[in-house]
Amino acid sequence: MYTKQQLSQFPYFRELLGEHEMSDILDSLTGLIARPFIIGFVRSLIESNRQFTFGIIDLDNFKFINDTYGHKVGDGVLIGVASGLIEYMGNLGLAGRFGGDEILFVDLQNISYDEKKHFIEGMYFNYRVLRKNVKLDGCEPFITGTIGCATYPYDASDYDTLFSLIDKTLYRGKSKGRNCYIIYVEEKHKNIEITQMAKKGIYQTFHRLALQFDLLPNIHSRLQAAYETLTEELRISDLYYIGLDGVLKSMNDPSVAEDVSDIDDLMMDDIHFGIKPEGLEEICPKLYQVMLDREIEAYLIMRVAVDMKGFGYLMCGEPRNQRIWQEDERAILFFTARMLAGSLERNHQQL
Repeated sequence: MYTKQQLSQFPYFRELLGEHEMSDILDSLTGLIARPFIIGFVRSLIESNRQFTFGIIDLDNFKFINDTYGHKVGDGVLIGVASGLIEYMGNLGLAGRFGGDEILFVDLQNISYDEKKHFIEGMYFNYRVLRKNVKLDGCEPFITGTIGCATYPYDASDYDTLFSLIDKTLYRGKSKGRNCYIIYVEEKHKNIEITQMAKKGIYQTFHRLALQFDLLPNIHSRLQAAYETLTEELRISDLYYIGLDGVLKSMNDPSVAEDVSDIDDLMMDDIHFGIKPEGLEEICPKLYQVMLDREIEAYLIMRVAVDMKGFGYLMCGEPRNQRIWQEDERAILFFTARMLAGSLERNHQQL
């Protein structure tokens, strides 16, 4: 929670504290600055022509945490992240709660690209702000977040444009799989539109996959088309399939053929996903070694099965990317695996 002494170092808040109590200025749950005042602070910096970096943090899968553990745990997560952020930022700037699970931060020191990169990366390491377990009564949910940021006056000269840039970069991070940060760079991001990054409705994706399976003549052409659709919709790096022989093959690189025959020891259910494969070393060392060799950090595995009959597995594996797999993404891979299993059953084929 911010103190009166911390806020008083800024002219904007010194004036406010003459008219408001601290309880008015701070968010009652997190101790961050309340939305109207963090926005007012940003506007005051622009009026005084002071350079700063403006960013937004969106906690990944926060609705899932609330739905799974309850709102009390969700509140605890917000408090834990907020306290970590206040401590991490120190005297470099301030942070405020924008609403729900979104947090704004103002960094008055790190302006160049390299400075911003170093500063934001620091939020993700050593359990400082994100990628950490928040210890609460009865559970320790693992918390990640997606960040977008831009800098005044180099990227924008007014508040509305500046906010639109951090919003755009945040959505770009979400479209890449979340649990990452995007720093606005005009050459890369100027022409990106949020509407273009927003995912199509899941019905459209299912419909497209169903048509491909209906119209294409054989299993391999259907799987190739599914791979192209999943690459576009889920923005995956590769799609792997593992047949009943336990050999992992890549849709992106036909030369890949790796023995992961111990995968059955991992798959107690139709789906398994996670971040970092270290926990797999004892359960399925062959699969673990393949993931290690291919630098896979985030994985999503789905059983290819129909009517209790299994034909293997589909796997998305992201190298050097601690991606958080969303519910709609898991649903799309499940639908793909089920369609593939139906085709294999009808044609009496194997992967």
